[in-house]
Amino acid sequence: MFSLVTTLQSNLMVDSLKNLWYSTGFMTSLTPLWQNFVMMAIACVLIYLAVVKEFEPNLLLAIGFGMFIINIPGAYNILYGTYGYTFEGVIDGTKQVLEYNGTMLDGLTINKLAELFNVDITNLSMLDKVAAVENAAETALKGLYPAMTDFTVSYEVVADQGLFFYLYKGVEWVIYPPLIFLGIGAMTDFGPLIANPKSLIMGAAAQLGIFVTFIIAINIGFTGEEASAIGIIGGADGPTAIYVTVKLAAHLLPAISVAAYSYMALIKLIQPPIMKLLTTKKERGIIMEQLRPVSKAEKVVFPIAVTGIVGLLLPSAIPLIGMLMLGNLMKESEVVPRLTNTAKNELINIITILLGVIVGSKATADVFLSLQTLLIIIIGVFAFAFGTAGGLLIGKVMCVFSKGKINPLIGSAGVSAVPMAARISHNVGQEENPGNYLLMHAMGPNVAGVIGSAVAAGVLLAIFGA
Repeated sequence: MFSLVTTLQSNLMVDSLKNLWYSTGFMTSLTPLWQNFVMMAIACVLIYLAVVKEFEPNLLLAIGFGMFIINIPGAYNILYGTYGYTFEGVIDGTKQVLEYNGTMLDGLTINKLAELFNVDITNLSMLDKVAAVENAAETALKGLYPAMTDFTVSYEVVADQGLFFYLYKGVEWVIYPPLIFLGIGAMTDFGPLIANPKSLIMGAAAQLGIFVTFIIAINIGFTGEEASAIGIIGGADGPTAIYVTVKLAAHLLPAISVAAYSYMALIKLIQPPIMKLLTTKKERGIIMEQLRPVSKAEKVVFPIAVTGIVGLLLPSAIPLIGMLMLGNLMKESEVVPRLTNTAKNELINIITILLGVIVGSKATADVFLSLQTLLIIIIGVFAFAFGTAGGLLIGKVMCVFSKGKINPLIGSAGVSAVPMAARISHNVGQEENPGNYLLMHAMGPNVAGVIGSAVAAGVLLAIFGA
């Protein structure tokens, strides 16, 4: 009797240790471990740039940590939830769910399913184990359903939904981007644009990056919807990039969102060489005249007028433009200071944290380490470069027509990275002439770029949206 109890206890301990081992990250990762570690290393680079180099830490720190934590082997099942199998087959021309298994797609479940379907998965990698189980399941279910002509296995989160599963709904349901725009509107002063309406031309020209990138993406094999989502990287506007991508090509969200936000953070490295290449020393040293004062009435009417005009022409842009202008109207009306402060401080800070972490968490090894992602990241550089160049070249033209009164550098601020791009224009101008103060002049094209990127998004959504 004693020996039987001892044996049972021993078996229980062995089973417990097996279960513990199968639940570790080493056994639950659906990608080769080296890929997880590569992604974790990339995440550490982003965190380094945020902490040590201070490249837009508000963006990169959260994105980098989100990327790091999701690529810890086994973390995906905990943070997003447990995955289950859905076996589907086509019988008599109709797709039917043949069997549904709501258990965790991890090392333990794979081994149990292998036993169920009598398939040997010893010494196979995790991906090969999954493939072997899929093949065995197809063979078994075809035996049960002889009339089946097609068979597919899909995975979805079916149980134990984790924290990120729910936080991601803010992206999936396109809630976060418009709320970010609300906060941006509450922080933005459109006065420089109102005082110098010509700067709207530079803001529009800086959207060149969107459409050039769109053409490049189309010509290398991306669909119209995918090319639209990739092209929007050229607007240097993370929330707009996410908004368009979720609407048109959600499967590209990890690559596009990480590329857009990473390049926004690295804009101080990307823009200055292009600015110096396309302008002369004399042009960079031009001192511009002080802008005229803008009345409160003009500032209050502006967001209402822009919302009405853009909304009438491009209803698809209303979620972004409308929230941007609502935030600005709250600011300029000066009658709701508490709401304005909440929008530009607490609200945008909270959403930025959530958005950054969730964007990073979608950069898993199986999605990110692919040729398609590499192409998107490379194209993203061209998107930023052409956007910067478009604004600069129009700035040079306007400099000629104004007889040297407009500094072309402010054109590069037409990309909608507010206020980063405007600060860069100011800093490059001061390198040539320490007494040159271009910040307020550059803010005109800069805030025009915010409107321009939202309008460009509306155009693409109107053409390719469902």
